Amino acid sequence: MATGSFFSPEVETLERSDLDTLIDERIRYTIRYAAEHSPFYRHWFNENHINPTEIQGHEDLLNLPVISGKTIREHQPPVTPEFEFLSTDWNNVFSIQETSGTSGTPKGFFLTWDDWKRYAEKYARSFVSQGFSEKDRIVVCASYGMNVGANTMTIAAQKIGMGIIPIGKCTFEARILKNYKPTAIVGSVFKLLRLARRLSAGGMKPSDTAIDKLVAGGESFADESRAYLSELWGVPVYNTYGSTEGTMCGECTERSGLHVPEDLVHLDVYDPHLQSFVKDGECGRGVLTTLLPVGGKSGMLLINYDTEDTTVVLSRDRCKCGRTHMRIINPLREAETVWAFGNPFNRTDIEAAVFQADSMAYITGEYEAGLHDGDRPEEAVLRVNLECYDPDHCDRTLVEDRFVSRFLKYKSLIAEHYHEGSFRIALNFTGPRGLDFYTMKGRPKRLVDRRVH
Repeated sequence: MATGSFFSPEVETLERSDLDTLIDERIRYTIRYAAEHSPFYRHWFNENHINPTEIQGHEDLLNLPVISGKTIREHQPPVTPEFEFLSTDWNNVFSIQETSGTSGTPKGFFLTWDDWKRYAEKYARSFVSQGFSEKDRIVVCASYGMNVGANTMTIAAQKIGMGIIPIGKCTFEARILKNYKPTAIVGSVFKLLRLARRLSAGGMKPSDTAIDKLVAGGESFADESRAYLSELWGVPVYNTYGSTEGTMCGECTERSGLHVPEDLVHLDVYDPHLQSFVKDGECGRGVLTTLLPVGGKSGMLLINYDTEDTTVVLSRDRCKCGRTHMRIINPLREAETVWAFGNPFNRTDIEAAVFQADSMAYITGEYEAGLHDGDRPEEAVLRVNLECYDPDHCDRTLVEDRFVSRFLKYKSLIAEHYHEGSFRIALNFTGPRGLDFYTMKGRPKRLVDRRVH
């Protein structure tokens, strides 16, 4: 059970020096466990001429190669006869999970019950840091299945003592909110936005429900879309970042970065070439390593795993909430980042430009964008489709002005080309459900690089 505002106060408030000592101890144990129990890592250490006993702490991880999702896929069926990352006997495996497979063949993961308890510990810490207690009832709008998210949150809720309404989707009827009076909902920003609009259309104001906080996860989002969601519901919106690989970080009530559960997962931030660590405050690739407590076991662990997400370490100092575990910015998917004229921009940059306060009187926030070749080789065109409540009564000039101003605000190189005419922004306005992704299965691809040159 939670103690005060902490789930595990003895570790969440460890002094930095003691926390660093614990991390190094667990790195040493995890490396040795991998060498003894994982076929992949046993061969990996031999092939790379690595002596596991020489890995003594965090800095030594730089001496180890970085692996990726591709590495996992190349060491599981059908490529190999066996799952070479499996690091325990089959009779110790409590569940078999898979990633969604959005970027290729789903990766198989094997969790012992101890793995599940550690996963749930991470979520429980986040929930408590966001003000959850045994008094809460939470609607989980994440799928129950081969992904770990929904089940992990359910176990975490049980540990805290709060109730779960395991809907699995955000398309539930308004009676769920009327009859059971849940106090929180977990879902992606856009699922929660659509739910708010659907409730309002049915005559039920989201702010009149018993909901007193929302938790947004499943994908990164812009501060502007979070602020709009908070305004619609009239409650704070907290951010979480989790994956089957075991990251699971979360904001506390201070909302000044996501706390990394450093005693359970080690997160390094590497330069773009994955050769060295970047300084705190600089952007880089998130690379994680599973940390096992001494004597612990795992069905599958990862060492120097490239998350393919970019992030920044904001601080390793004690947070105002009392936690000492480091804080990072909301990670961004590198697959959702494109480059133009030497400037990168992410899907969330498009989203920030869409969710401008004045614009939201006319548009729903739903969008899809593509970067296209222009008429000349040196030209590029950003085409953005926006869903309107009523295209015939939409102030398109206002929406376009707000979009362009916000998008170019922090993109100086792109802004230069925009003013020179070699980068153009073209907005197209559709009616309700007029966007292409409504006819497609799976998660919408909000930003696609469609250039061929």
